[in-house]
Amino acid sequence: MLNRVLYVFAIIAGLSGLGTSSARAVTVDVFAQANSSSGGTGALTTVFLTLGQAFTVSAGLDDLWSAGALPRWSNADGLTGDRFATGTDESSEAPGTQIGTDFGIWSQNSFDAPYGSLVGQIGGGAFFLVGRNFSGTANTSGQLSLYYWDSNNDDNSGSIAATISASAVPGPIVGAGLPGLVMALAGLIAWRRRRMAAA
Repeated sequence: MLNRVLYVFAIIAGLSGLGTSSARAVTVDVFAQANSSSGGTGALTTVFLTLGQAFTVSAGLDDLWSAGALPRWSNADGLTGDRFATGTDESSEAPGTQIGTDFGIWSQNSFDAPYGSLVGQIGGGAFFLVGRNFSGTANTSGQLSLYYWDSNNDDNSGSIAATISASAVPGPIVGAGLPGLVMALAGLIAWRRRRMAAA
């Protein structure tokens, strides 16, 4: 009787892994010119999200891109305040030179965000602010795209690296689901053999 219970538990444990895809993390380069919201196209990631799925996006504090002539350098949070060259940043300006300032808000497609900020879009849905650190849930289902938020991409330059991590969600039998299927089948075979031997 005990062995039979153990076999049943093995089957249940195996089946519990079915239909679950594991969490994944990818890093994507987003370019201020090519991936501008005005005049460019979004940087397509390999991340496909479902409505309500939790995910995060992060970019470096000192990873900079530019909207044009000084002072227009910023990180993924956008042109929200004064920034000064360090001598080792992407601007190549002398230390102490002002390379960034607050440029206010750019409005596009009924969405407002700071100039030069990192913005996301899922499957052609509504834009949302990503910035340097985003943690939230998908507002629709589809492929995640990332943009440099700007009114004109002609004089933009630079890029930032965005790292995306998505939580596991129910899905096809891949990744973690395949070992679960094997475990379940092994449990069924072992239980069947034991019953036949006892007959």
